[in-house]
Amino acid sequence: MLSIISDSTILIDSNSSNNNQFNLLNNQDNLIIACLGFNADLTLQTFCHTAAYPKPVDIKTHKELPDFFSTRGGVALRPGDGIIHSWLNRMLLPDTVGTGGDSHTRFPLGISFPAGSGLVAFAAALGVMPLDMPESVLVKFTGELQPGVTLRDIVNAIPWVAMQQGKLTYGKENKINVFNGRIMEMEGLPDLKVEQAFELTDATAERSCSGSTIKLSEATVAEYLRSNIVLMKNMIARGYQDARTLLRRIAKMEAWLANPSLMSADADAEYVDTIEVNLSEIKEPIVAAPNDPDNVKLMSECAGDKVDEVFIGSCMTNIGHYRAAAKILEGAGTVKGRLWICPPTRMDEQMLQEEGVYDIFVASGARTEMPGCSLCMGNQARVEDNATVFSTSTRNFNNRMGKGARVYLGSAELAAVCALLGKIPTVEEYMSIVAQKVDPFKGDLYRYLNFDEIAGFEDFGRVIPVENMPKLEEVLV
Repeated sequence: MLSIISDSTILIDSNSSNNNQFNLLNNQDNLIIACLGFNADLTLQTFCHTAAYPKPVDIKTHKELPDFFSTRGGVALRPGDGIIHSWLNRMLLPDTVGTGGDSHTRFPLGISFPAGSGLVAFAAALGVMPLDMPESVLVKFTGELQPGVTLRDIVNAIPWVAMQQGKLTYGKENKINVFNGRIMEMEGLPDLKVEQAFELTDATAERSCSGSTIKLSEATVAEYLRSNIVLMKNMIARGYQDARTLLRRIAKMEAWLANPSLMSADADAEYVDTIEVNLSEIKEPIVAAPNDPDNVKLMSECAGDKVDEVFIGSCMTNIGHYRAAAKILEGAGTVKGRLWICPPTRMDEQMLQEEGVYDIFVASGARTEMPGCSLCMGNQARVEDNATVFSTSTRNFNNRMGKGARVYLGSAELAAVCALLGKIPTVEEYMSIVAQKVDPFKGDLYRYLNFDEIAGFEDFGRVIPVENMPKLEEVLV
């Protein structure tokens, strides 16, 4: 099992025969595990909710909590490392089960079931937890992705299609939601990168799903694990603790790579419902309009609405989104309104700086934030009162980003166009900009962080001499 903590967060992945994984607790629940070592194979802690704008109590926690976890066999990340989910995904093993007190604990590998923090703390300490298996809704993707349409638009296409079929309604009164309390199982996009797959699983929180899975190819998963092994070796070289826990995780990934195998649904599996999303029929971006993730609309229905602020960040983003946004903004001068940039991890930030992408953001007048949750969390920086915002974040509940804010949710590419124009564009405006500035450079823009392909990455920031590095055989004795 694995376990992760984000200020008030834990995730667990245990070594039990059930191959389960779990996630999140708050500081009060630390009492539950105070006198125990973790019976989970991996317990990870981050500070993504408080690192950027810490209060005195947060600074105290930043100093004291890492020792609490590492001395019990957990892994403690550092303020500024970035978002819990973006790190967590890189430590997952295929076909594992997990939980978390954070509703966006939505594994792109295996499956996770968010739970109350006390139950997650219990799971962290014991490495097991009770689960009642919900029913599943199958979402099948067919057809081909159309020009100008991004994966984030497909995220919004799921509720859009469900609404066309009368299986989902907008608003709380007499609410219909076929996904509520159920598992969303997705198939039809096996060659997605794992980073892309997380956009789809992450957003199942907004559908009120109890959990989610996505069917990927062995090649996709293998590529991701090879990269993540090098990342964890670099963490050990940087002095992250507990090194023995990281080594065990590396060993399990290497064992999977030596004999790759992925579970798949039974041929006669039964689903409470099946929804087909034909990608060939999605001809333009789809957004979640103010102020509900279920208020999905075609971009053309919102065209012309003035946009005051744009946020590109959250666990729904990866490095390709920032490159594409920068390409759209390149050479255009200062944006209209305020632009916020907040990459999900320090690795994304560093690579974007080295590639000169941050120079473009600076030239556009953007405000760059420490890697983490930023505006998405709603407890740190805030937008201006009553602002209209276009955001790549996870949800757009009333007053979450700012008092009286009207918030649209959509892709980083559309966000950059909104920043450029100061409004929701027409389909013609959007397609023209994307065709000129993004499409010709797709191969270069949408590259992902494969750490095993970055020369010398294992030694970046090394503080532990090579000769003093812990040995795998010492851990596995």
